[in-house]
This record gives sequence, structure tokens and C-alpha cells, in this order.
Amino acid sequence: MLLHVIFWYGVLLFYTYFFGVDSSDFSYVKSFSFFLMPITIATTYVFIYKLIPDYLITKRYFLFGLYSLYTFIISAYLIVISVFYGLVYLSNFEESNMAPISKSLLFVGIAVYLVVIIVSAFKLLKLNLKHAEDTKKLETKILETQLKLKEQELNYLKMQIHPHFLFNTLNTMYGFALKKADETPEMILKLSNLLDYLLYQVDKPFVALQDEINHINDYIELEKMRFNDTLQIHFKTENILEDMQIAPMLLLPFVENSFKHGSLKKGVLQVNIQLRCEGNHIVFKIENTNTNNETSEKGIGLENIKKRLDLLYKAAYQLKIDDTTELFKVHLELDITP
Repeated sequence: MLLHVIFWYGVLLFYTYFFGVDSSDFSYVKSFSFFLMPITIATTYVFIYKLIPDYLITKRYFLFGLYSLYTFIISAYLIVISVFYGLVYLSNFEESNMAPISKSLLFVGIAVYLVVIIVSAFKLLKLNLKHAEDTKKLETKILETQLKLKEQELNYLKMQIHPHFLFNTLNTMYGFALKKADETPEMILKLSNLLDYLLYQVDKPFVALQDEINHINDYIELEKMRFNDTLQIHFKTENILEDMQIAPMLLLPFVENSFKHGSLKKGVLQVNIQLRCEGNHIVFKIENTNTNNETSEKGIGLENIKKRLDLLYKAAYQLKIDDTTELFKVHLELDITP
């Protein structure tokens, strides 16, 4: 409210100065300026509080134009009255006694509508800034919602180790414990390390590539204890960089998938894994014997892995899957931004 009072006081001073040009009758100029103030204030407030927010901003252009025309006609009529007021009441029908500029309807109209236009322009600017701010807040909320949804989807997709692995491993450990086998403590330790990785380390956005490799090795050792002599596996790594990082649980699901869906061929499950780094480029290959083509089950698990790759690396990866009656092959190439 105080700002409005100060502004309109400034407009009054402008009118006094404007209409006082070439006039020595300060009383006339002051009275004429005071008479114009209600016309200017009313016209301005009609525009900034009714026409602009209710019709222009809402894109009701026809009604905005129509009501603006009505407002212009009424205000122009009042401006004409103000000129007659100066002629009749302030100068006693003596045109020579009028302030020179106040004699012209054009100049009086310019003075009034100049204020209306300037204030309306500021109102439009303020509304546009507010709209931009509201839009930005809305976009931020939408982005936050999308990020939360992606985070929830990622948390779900991270857990790709099938529960059957844990049950089978526990059953194997139970059998070893009954036989008091020497492998039991080692098996418990490796399972403990793997569970720690699955439950806690997986919450990190990135882990060292070597950590992923270590837990793949733990997983393989557990599977070796379960399969005994029915498993032939080769895991080869080349040029692994110490500072190379990767999303946790990104490669391990492919290994788990090979054991889950791999088939014994001549009484043996064969799994070959290769992992190498070429600068910031990771090449991961895995293949296993495959006699029973369980496309539907494999498709579900691998589809989840693809979704996670899309969420994390978008176009920075290439995944090729070759499912034949003899071998199931996966070829993944991944660009890691340093």
C-alpha cells in the first residue's frame, strides 16, 4: 500500500511538472493535476487488476479487446471533461488563462495513457516472471518425482540375484556342516561378503570395478562348491584400472543368469567370462552352455538388466545377446565417464 501511495505521489509530481510547462499559474496546474489523478488511477487499476489478469493472461483476447475499448471510451470521455473543467472552473472560460499543454486533448490523453501503459507493462512483466517461477517450480517438482521414480526402479532392478541362489547355497552349507566339511567356514565367509555387498554396498551410486570383480569371484566360488565336478568356469580379466568405477551389481546379474539358466552339456555346465578395460571403455563377455532354450524366463531377467542400463548409462552402452541351442552369449560394451 505504501508503495502505491509513493508511486501515485510521483505521478502527481509528474503531472504538475508536465502541465506547468510555459505556465506561471501553479494553482491552476495543481488543481488540474489533482482532477486527472482519479481518472488515471481508475483506468490503471482496471487494466492491472481486471483486464490483464482475467482476460489477457488467460488468453481471452476478444473480451480483453472489447473491455479495453470500453475502458478507453470511458476514460477518454473523462479526459474531455477534465479539459472542460480546466476551461470552465479553473480559467473562467478564458482559454488564455489555461496552462498551454492542458488545452490539448492529445497531450492530456498522452499523459494519462502513458502512466497506464507503463504500469500495465510492469504488471505484465511481474505476471510473466511469476508464471516463469511457477513453471520452474512445477518442472522441478516433476523432475524430483521422476528422479524418485527412477531411484525406486533402480533399487528394485539392483536386486537381480535370484532368491533360489541363497536357498541353494544355504542348503549346500547345511550339507557341508552335517559332514563337517572343511569348506564350510570359507563358504560362510564368502556368502557373508556377498550378502554385505548386496545389502549395503549396492546403495552406493558407484563402486570400484575391482570390488565388482571380487564379488563375482566370491559368487563363482560359492557356485563351484554347489556344482562340484559338474562345473567348468573360466573368468579372465585384463587391464583392470584401479580408479575405474561402475554402478554396483551391474555385471553380477549376468553371471547369476548364466548359472540360473545355463544347462549341463555332457554332465558339465561350462561358463566362460572375459572382462577387460580399454581406456574408459569396458568390454564384458560371458557365455554358457545352453541346451534348453528358456527364452521367457531369460527374457524377464535380462529385460530388467537392460532397463537398469538404460537408466544409468542411456546411450553409453551396447548390449548384444546371442541365444542358440548350444551357447548363450552376452556381449556388453560400456563407456565410463571419468
